[in-house]
Amino acid sequence: MTTSTNKIINKLAKATLSALLITSMPMTVAMQSANAAVANSATAAKNLNNLLKNVKSMTANFSQTTSGTGGKGLSKASKNFSGTMAVQRPNQFRWQIDGTASQLIVANGNTLWVYDKDLNQATKQSVSNQVGDTPALILSGDPSKIANSFNVTQPIASKNYYVLYPKSGNANFKSLGIAFNSGNPVMMVLNDNLGQTTTIRFSNVKRNASIASNQFSFTPPKGVDVINQ
Repeated sequence: MTTSTNKIINKLAKATLSALLITSMPMTVAMQSANAAVANSATAAKNLNNLLKNVKSMTANFSQTTSGTGGKGLSKASKNFSGTMAVQRPNQFRWQIDGTASQLIVANGNTLWVYDKDLNQATKQSVSNQVGDTPALILSGDPSKIANSFNVTQPIASKNYYVLYPKSGNANFKSLGIAFNSGNPVMMVLNDNLGQTTTIRFSNVKRNASIASNQFSFTPPKGVDVINQ
């Protein structure tokens, strides 16, 4: 994975790309899995692909909590953020964090922007046409490519909860979990290599509704420092 992609993932874990792992599953689910049937990897990947294929576009509100040691060995206070998101295939993504930690992440299929208002800085980079190892693009990339980059598990075959483990040794996270309810993604959990867990819960989910194209475009405000990566 490139340094620039790692930076994007760090931004997503810090304030976001933004909800998905066996070690951070709710305790009740973990206990159930000990006595419940586990789907094999091929079935798990197929089931997840079928769910994602039915999410051609999505808008939602989100609440996000990041907690953990941050690699320092000591627990840190949880960080809470909220905002709105929109995704549309292929590879179009918008993640807006509101409040004092305001941040905007926008991908239009070819270019990905990360805009930090408080830093007066916008970072620009190319977007791969594949899902790859970028958590933010799980919901907007090609579902058929997921198995190329992740080992997909389904801890309880009867539950639509999936845990993805990156195949790449250079990935900046250990696992990514995603839960569905009535076909809608409702929670994601990212477990990173710094000992932090980011849990994202979606609400007011609208699936396969029309989304204006300008939601996936971004022009840096005048005076903003632009960094090309």
